[in-house]
Amino acid sequence: MIFLKNDYSLGAHPTVMDALIETNLELTDGYGEDKYCTQAAELIKRLFACPDADVHFLTGGTQTNQTALAAFLLRPHWSVISADTGHICVHETGAIEATGHKINHVKTPDGKLTPELIKEVLIFHEDEHYVLPKAIYISNSTETGLIYTKAELQALRECCDKHGLLIYLDGARMAMALTCEDNDLTFEDFPKLADAFYIGGTKCGAMFGEALVIVNDALKPDFRFLIKQRGGLLAKGRLLGVQFQALLDNDLYLELGRHANRLAKMLAEGIAAKGYEFCIPPQTNLIFPMFPKELEAELRKKVMYETWPVVTETHQAIRLVTSWGSTEEEVRGFLELI
Repeated sequence: MIFLKNDYSLGAHPTVMDALIETNLELTDGYGEDKYCTQAAELIKRLFACPDADVHFLTGGTQTNQTALAAFLLRPHWSVISADTGHICVHETGAIEATGHKINHVKTPDGKLTPELIKEVLIFHEDEHYVLPKAIYISNSTETGLIYTKAELQALRECCDKHGLLIYLDGARMAMALTCEDNDLTFEDFPKLADAFYIGGTKCGAMFGEALVIVNDALKPDFRFLIKQRGGLLAKGRLLGVQFQALLDNDLYLELGRHANRLAKMLAEGIAAKGYEFCIPPQTNLIFPMFPKELEAELRKKVMYETWPVVTETHQAIRLVTSWGSTEEEVRGFLELI
């Protein structure tokens, strides 16, 4: 089987695995209070130019999103605005709602929030008969594989500041976003444009783990209490610090994102060359081609992927994902099949 289903099924990049093996028999303090987590946090603060930020390491994206947004939404009547394709809306089993907070999900043409879409939500949530939006959730790259430009994020920042909203950015695929050919953001832009964001590890070469960076001082107090309360304070916390040190040192993190994007571009160009169209324009490592239903049924026998909920009378959209461990042979094999 050719595997193009997701970008997290492999274990860890060999460099990360070597670092884990090398430190395997060391005895350190637990719960992230070890030298590796401290060093990884300092490395992140230098790379992102946010020396006063708080950095916390958690085990996965859903746990990070749920813990962070619950911390933002301290009062029961506050809500978070998200695109309807946002990860917190479609892949996290109501984790945010389970904390007692509503998601105001809005339909978008491309999976990206805009100031205009945010204002449409605010217009209908002005008094005590509705929840009060307090934060927005965005991801870069998005669930549709698209990225935000610097200008787009600056426009969101201006809108949110005007209306008293916090910005939380999910960076599960940050490595792919930053190495996209259309990208104009740098590490240093994220602390200026978001109140908090996380650096994805699970989908970017780590065995598991995400690094949450809290920039807004008002969100920092007692956050370790929230992590512990929600079961996210890993006793063997140093495993997270070791991995992020290995990923963020010597540009490995961006190299892995670059690799995934390069193979995705090769895949998209090959699909387009054979006359097939896409329901979403290819930009990073998530590709959404439209295939005749007969072809899609045949592909299913030899390729692992997910279908996408865009269907016509004759065609079915599918989602193809390349990762840091994908190979040119897999891409060529898929193109030969179609």
